[in-house]
Amino acid sequence: MLPEGVSPQLGPDGTGVGHILWYTLDAPGMDLGEQRAIQDWYVKFALQNVAGVSEIASFGGQTKQYQITIDPNKLTYYNITVPQIVQAVRGNNNEAGGRKFELSDIGYIIKTTGYLESKEDIGNIPLQTVNSTPIRVADVATVQMSGESRLGIFDLNGEGEAVGGIVVMRYGQNADEVINNVKKKMDEVAKGLPKGVKFNIVYDRSGLIQESISSIKTTLIEEMIVVSLVVIIFLFHLRSALSIIIQIPITIATTFILLNFFGISSNIMSLTGIALAIGVIVDNGIIMAENSYRNLAIRYKELETQNKKETI
Repeated sequence: MLPEGVSPQLGPDGTGVGHILWYTLDAPGMDLGEQRAIQDWYVKFALQNVAGVSEIASFGGQTKQYQITIDPNKLTYYNITVPQIVQAVRGNNNEAGGRKFELSDIGYIIKTTGYLESKEDIGNIPLQTVNSTPIRVADVATVQMSGESRLGIFDLNGEGEAVGGIVVMRYGQNADEVINNVKKKMDEVAKGLPKGVKFNIVYDRSGLIQESISSIKTTLIEEMIVVSLVVIIFLFHLRSALSIIIQIPITIATTFILLNFFGISSNIMSLTGIALAIGVIVDNGIIMAENSYRNLAIRYKELETQNKKETI
C-alpha cells in the first residue's frame, strides 16, 4: 500500500541513552578518507558482531565516492539524457544470477559479476551505439574519486578532525558487560589495523557505572553510621538502632533480587533511584522506632501507675 519507490527499513534496536562508548582512530599521517574507509569497511563490521551491540555509528572524515561530472554539450551532441547515464551505471553495478544446468552429471550455476571496482570500469560503461561504435560514459563525462558532501566535521579537543564511531547498545542489555566485550573485540581488531593506527576511547560509560556503584556503597555505609548515631543519641537504645540498620541492606538486596527475577538490568536511573530511596527507608525506620519507643514508654508508665494503685 506504500507509494511506488518507498522501501521501509528497520531502525536500530536501541534507545536515546544507548550510546555507551565513543572512540576515534589515532592515525597520524593518514588522510581522513583512508581513516573513514578503515572505520566503515573493517572496524565497524567487526565491532557490530559483538553481543549486545545494536549498531556502530561512524562519524567524521570523508566518505569516498565515485563522482560523474557530465558535460552537457556532449550530451546534446550524442543525444543522450541524464536518466540514461544513471540507468546504465545502476544496471552495470550489480550481480545477475542465471540458471543451473547439468553436464556430465555435474551441476553448473551461471551468474554474472558486474560490480564496479575502479574509475575505468565506470568510464567504460556503454550508453548507446552509434554506427556500430559504442558511446561510453567517459565520452560524455569525467569520472573521478572524491569525498561525499559533508554537513559538518568532528573535532577532537581542538587538535583537528578525527574519525571514529559510536557504540550503540541494544535495548535491555547490560551496559557494563557490553562495554567489556567491545573492548576485548577492539584488542583483536587492533591487530589487523595498519601500522601506527590505534583506538582512542573518548567516552566510556563504564566509569560512570562504577562510580554509581561506589556511590551506593558509600551511601549505605554513611547512612548506617548516621542512623546509629541519631538513634543512640536521641533514644539511647542500641537494639532500636540495630533494627533500623538491618533494614537497609535487606531492602537493597531484595530490590536487586526482584530486578534480577523480572529480568530488569541495573542502569544509571535505577541505581540513582535506589540511592535516593535509602533516605526514605531510614526515615521510616527512625519514625517507626521512635513511635514504638514512645508507645512502650507510655504503656510502661500506665502499668507502673496501676501497680502503685494496687499496692495502696
